[in-house]
Amino acid sequence: MISQWQLRAAFAARLSEMYGREVPAYTTLVDVSREVNEDVLRAQGADAERLGSISRVTAERHGAIRVGTPAELAQVARVFGALGMRPVGFYDLREAAASAVPVVSTAFRPVDGEELARNPFRVFTSMLTPADPRFFDADLRARLETFLAGRELFPPELLALADRAEEARELPDADAERFLQLAVSAFELSTEPIDKTWYETLERVSAVAADIGGVRSTHINHLTPRVLDIDELYRRMTERGIEMIDTIQGPPRWKGPDLLLRQTSFRALAEPRALRTPDGQVTSGALRVRFGEVEARGIAVTREGRALYDRLLTLLDQRTAAHPGADRAELAHSLWTEHVPGTERELAAQKLGYFTYHLAPDRPRDGSRPPEALDDLLAQGWVRAEPLVYEDFLPRSAAGIFQSNLSDAGSRDNDQQGAAYDSDWLSGAMDRDVLDPFALYERQQNQSLAQVAAELELHLTTITGAS
Repeated sequence: MISQWQLRAAFAARLSEMYGREVPAYTTLVDVSREVNEDVLRAQGADAERLGSISRVTAERHGAIRVGTPAELAQVARVFGALGMRPVGFYDLREAAASAVPVVSTAFRPVDGEELARNPFRVFTSMLTPADPRFFDADLRARLETFLAGRELFPPELLALADRAEEARELPDADAERFLQLAVSAFELSTEPIDKTWYETLERVSAVAADIGGVRSTHINHLTPRVLDIDELYRRMTERGIEMIDTIQGPPRWKGPDLLLRQTSFRALAEPRALRTPDGQVTSGALRVRFGEVEARGIAVTREGRALYDRLLTLLDQRTAAHPGADRAELAHSLWTEHVPGTERELAAQKLGYFTYHLAPDRPRDGSRPPEALDDLLAQGWVRAEPLVYEDFLPRSAAGIFQSNLSDAGSRDNDQQGAAYDSDWLSGAMDRDVLDPFALYERQQNQSLAQVAAELELHLTTITGAS
């Protein structure tokens, strides 16, 4: 029998092999990421594994896919449910991008700490929003919804196997192999000719809309390795002659703790695609829809930490606008140095970051009674804190990556009222709850605090910071 986490690891590995064949520059990205990680590990030793073992970091991937309808999204949820991945977080990229990016998104990932340590594969999944009149008028919406209703992304056999795997949390070897074959092939780039006129109609609204609704299949849009030094990777990729986007999205490089998520990518490549013209002829063309993203993950922040991050982004925008000739990265570095705690200890003390707490191996053994406050337990060497890795995404960064790889801003009518989509709507569409990432981190943190309290025979309520 093949367990869910083994299915997840095998699926991630096979998807990576397939994507490397389709997009050779992705293989280069993986190779450079591995080289950088090995160099960081040699230079920093154990500190390099502060946010995950090197085996986890090396295996780690996040994928991105795009679907067109709630029904398709519900089917995706079943496929990833087979792999022990649940929808976490709601991201509205319509509001996060200046360009036309008419999608709302969630991320499917493991949620248990042990499962994340085994294989933290996650897939950022975006769904088109045809009901939003800022992008689609009534006629185009009707045509788009008719087109989407007429396609099948996932064969019934795949969905049946997925449901069995999710219910039993495993599959027999032969069924597991068949599931993996069907699942990987569902995300391959189709060779079926694309209706050129229909694709271009949607492309005038948004290249993202065309990539979703202009074809009869879905595909992996990018597959992202994790790197321990994203600035060094950016430099090395550029040295190899690979064109990168202009910036690294997310928090700046600075001397303090790495927070949240930093992302960059190489630019979308012109890939040959077969196009069908109105007279029925099939011609050879090229589309730019897929790119190579890479990420560096930091510490998960609390709601207060996230509010601080969002406030600093607003301040950064204001300072950049006020000083158009200034270097944005330098302005960001200055803001972070001014406002963000410079150590993990301060992050924990100010309740800005999430940590798990564990008894220190070298804690006092002289029979003394441990103190009852968490700060004192840490200061006196009874307990150590380990930062929780940020497992999720940032809507503005995701939109920035999308936007950086678009050749045209598309069109949107801001005089129209946008259609309402939120986490509850998405939960209903999939018939499964979209989980709150903050609640997941809090649960991990509080479980560790409860364990510490039990081992030291303290009441949990006496430990500050337990809430």
